[in-house]
Amino acid sequence: MTEAPQPDWADAAEERVLLAALALAGDIGWNSTLVARAAKSAGLSRGDAELLLPQGARDLAALASRRHLRVAMAELARLDPSTLKVRERIARGVEAKMEATAADGRASRRLAGFLALPPNLPLGTRLLWEAADAIWRWAGDTATDENHYSKRLILSAVLAEVIAVRLTSGREAAQGELAARIDNVMSFEKWKAGLPRLGLGDHLAGALARLRYGAARG
Repeated sequence: MTEAPQPDWADAAEERVLLAALALAGDIGWNSTLVARAAKSAGLSRGDAELLLPQGARDLAALASRRHLRVAMAELARLDPSTLKVRERIARGVEAKMEATAADGRASRRLAGFLALPPNLPLGTRLLWEAADAIWRWAGDTATDENHYSKRLILSAVLAEVIAVRLTSGREAAQGELAARIDNVMSFEKWKAGLPRLGLGDHLAGALARLRYGAARG
């Protein structure tokens, strides 16, 4: 029986294969071919690649998205959130995430399209939720009631929409979209009274669809 990779080996190998994938994905897309070529470029055997990435392209996609989040949070760590209003904290968080994602150019556009495919939507929404949760925590949110979930649901939808605009239409358009959406994030009482009317699930699905079809054009 082949032993599972040790954590240190796995971390280093994940970094190598992810960097290789980001260099190739703009042309190849996120698929089994990318996994095979990135693994080979990273010096991994087929067996090691299967141990490291048992779900193939989905695992690679999750590594890429979480890398973007780490970059964003490192950028936010340079700021003191206590000097900013909550609205400004959330806006900075969204901006950091969208710029970290956009920095990988076509690879990120192809990644967004991959995550928006129906079979990958659960993963895509989970990664958006992780980003929303990290941003709210950085902003100082400690809510444990129903607002904890509604805040993250709303911000997930905003992140999807703003990142979609950033990847397909550029930074200025994304800034405008964020300015238009920030009130959704800050309307605490509307969350409590109007969540069913807001149709946030539909809004999030629409934003992911925009990522899919918009990214396909990139």
